[in-house]
Amino acid sequence: MSDSAGTATATMHIGEVAERTSLSLRTIRHYDEVGLLPASSRTEGGFRVYTEADVDRLMVIRRMKPLGFTLEEMKDLLSIVDELPDAGGAAAERLRERLAGYLEAAAAQRDKLAQNLTRADEFIETLKRY
Repeated sequence: MSDSAGTATATMHIGEVAERTSLSLRTIRHYDEVGLLPASSRTEGGFRVYTEADVDRLMVIRRMKPLGFTLEEMKDLLSIVDELPDAGGAAAERLRERLAGYLEAAAAQRDKLAQNLTRADEFIETLKRY
């Protein structure tokens, strides 16, 4: 496969993507079906083909999941990330404001997860006393 500059782009099938991301084939197909991670292309036989950029995108999705982001929020955040490099002026500023909202939400959720982890550690230490 070649990119728009005519250079070869390494591709991989869904099984390799699943192995590299520790996600199931079913999950990756689901993300494709809901529009979060469409395959870069398909083979003549209809098999999905992915690039490194697709794997990077999938890792963003995977990191959002435990923070409680919905599929719609994931779609919105990915659209921000996709649009921001080409945006300028007021449009870029609006995108950065939306991105800042997601950053704030992610940080707040991370703090909650850290509190839960601390509580779990305390519980484990309590059980060890018996």
